[in-house]
Amino acid sequence: MHTTVLLILILPLALAAFNGLMGLFVPAYRKNEWLIGGLGTLAVAIPFVLTVKLFLGFHGEAEVVHFFTWMAAGDLQIEFAYRIDQLSLVMTLVVTGVGALIHLYSIGYMHGDSGYWRFFAYLNLFIFAMLNLVLAENLLVLFLGWEGVGLCSYLLIGFWYTDLKNSAAANKAFIVNRIGDFAFLLAMFVIFAVVTGKTDGAFGLDFTTLLAPETLGLFGAGTLLAVALLFFVGATGKSAQIPLFVWLPDAMAGPTPVSALIHAATMVTSGLYLLARLSPMVLMAPTAMTIIAIVGALTAIMAATIAITQNDIKRVLAYSTVSQLGYMFLAAGVGAYFVAIFHVMTHAFFKACLFLGSGSVIHGMHEVEHELEHKGFLGSHGKSEEEDPLMAVELPYEGKFDAQDMRTMGGLKRFMPLTRWTFLIATLAIAGIPPLAGFFSKDEILFKAFELGYNGHVWSYFVWIIGLVTAVLTAIYMTRAYLLTFEGTPRWPDAMDTKPHESPWTMTVPLVVLAALSVVGGFVGLPAVLGGSEIHHFLVHDGHGPVAEPHHEFHVPVAIEWGLLFLGLAIAAGGVLFAWFVIRWGSRGPEADTSVKRFFGPLYGTFSRKYSVDEIYQKWVVNPVVNSARKIFAPFDESAVDGAVNGVAKLVQGIALRLRGIQTGVVQHYALALVLGVVVVLALMLLG
Repeated sequence: MHTTVLLILILPLALAAFNGLMGLFVPAYRKNEWLIGGLGTLAVAIPFVLTVKLFLGFHGEAEVVHFFTWMAAGDLQIEFAYRIDQLSLVMTLVVTGVGALIHLYSIGYMHGDSGYWRFFAYLNLFIFAMLNLVLAENLLVLFLGWEGVGLCSYLLIGFWYTDLKNSAAANKAFIVNRIGDFAFLLAMFVIFAVVTGKTDGAFGLDFTTLLAPETLGLFGAGTLLAVALLFFVGATGKSAQIPLFVWLPDAMAGPTPVSALIHAATMVTSGLYLLARLSPMVLMAPTAMTIIAIVGALTAIMAATIAITQNDIKRVLAYSTVSQLGYMFLAAGVGAYFVAIFHVMTHAFFKACLFLGSGSVIHGMHEVEHELEHKGFLGSHGKSEEEDPLMAVELPYEGKFDAQDMRTMGGLKRFMPLTRWTFLIATLAIAGIPPLAGFFSKDEILFKAFELGYNGHVWSYFVWIIGLVTAVLTAIYMTRAYLLTFEGTPRWPDAMDTKPHESPWTMTVPLVVLAALSVVGGFVGLPAVLGGSEIHHFLVHDGHGPVAEPHHEFHVPVAIEWGLLFLGLAIAAGGVLFAWFVIRWGSRGPEADTSVKRFFGPLYGTFSRKYSVDEIYQKWVVNPVVNSARKIFAPFDESAVDGAVNGVAKLVQGIALRLRGIQTGVVQHYALALVLGVVVVLALMLLG
């Protein structure tokens, strides 16, 4: 066990260092793309195989693997230790399994990039940080991984840093996440202040001690509420919930594999993992649970309404991710932590497939763009419109040709059939069409919200209704994205002679595997009326597993369960059919949203402006802080801080100017000074 866990952790770190250092100091190594990509992929694939071995050999009892004492100071003793239990195994399988597929995909997607070696070094480093997060046995090691994935996210979002938009997006992600991280730190300080000195021996913020009933009994109701809310604020930063969701849509500036790995399958689910790991504690703060559920529901519907108006294929998926994360927090807020983890898993399958599918589409559209530039349609030869009439190409949007804009796609199913079928499967999965994975996890979330309301918590019906509306919107905007991209006729310039091609096998194989997982992945979480959930049994383990759940006095009748099941199916199918008939058989391209605009009326403008949240933050948060810094802190820094430092320097300089006069260079003066010194010393000795 010790060696296996060590290999799982050390391989990504070792290959990150190897690829990074070799690429940095051996320029010739940078050209070996297959070697770099192959080593980077193996660094994640081998830990996946080792995790499967641990999973198959797991017998229900959590094991803690100790490596060394990290720090020991008074009543604080932090061990570098890792926990192997049901929750950490599920998350590690997702991180390494999906991560390995995305690494393989990156071999083809990043081909020819000058920073190829650097990209794989960052990806491997991210996997190492994420494994620290999900395998940690105490909060401080978890926080180390938490900060590590934040750093790697910054590096990967801003990977193409010569583009200032990418650098700004990376800065935004890093700064917004610092707010949540500060709350996480405060929660740890409160826990340590409450528990220290009240347990046997030093306290190391370890989960075994912290989540024990006797330790939880040390917390008062108010303290528990404060700790739960602080951890929730920390989770909203990483998992992009209101009000800290604004970084994730801009994070699409990074390469598409980054979007799939960090912003679909792993990093953004860190907040859910944290709450699930601490579920025995959070369940004891019912007010915090209510807040978590309501914030999750509002985030889900808000992001879904924005997604329905977006034209950039990756931005649709970005807001979809925010919406699905809202679903997960809704599940956590109603006490269904195992369902939240179930949806984390299924979402990793179909959303990674969608992001990688969008990357395949963008890869093909870049081919179109380059060919159009070569032909002169996009003015690559530096000619004016008068000199070259071909340049006068009308686009349905202002600015240059955009390979990510769905308004100049269409008809791609003829040129990219494999990408089309995998994207369609993942679209139906996220829409909630049975028997695909998304149907079972989303239906279980809605059922758990209804069940809590059935047990007397009336507010839970509110989040259940929001969840239903969000499910309809999800089906509509994802079907719209598929139709605008793959159906109809091509809408790019010179479509008759300029055609994209299917992506290479390194990109399509991960798509096929993820699409297959999107089909079968939901069967581990069947609802009770269809035989029961294996993942519930595994994670909760009759109350002895790592994930806690509330006790319900009343059980929903079987007839109502069947009714809710068919309601979920009807909503998903209705949303898909509505989008299909309105967009597929109605107008095409830029006019495809006419019916949707008419349906939402004035609200459509609000949705398309993304509720002006960024503008509000800019006006009421960013600008006041920047202006205060310029008008108050900058002058104080210049006059007081710099003035004090410069004043000390000038004082020393003045003293030196006066003292240097005694250095005359005349030997007799130095001899006289020496004699006088000896006389003074002797006099002091005699008088003393």
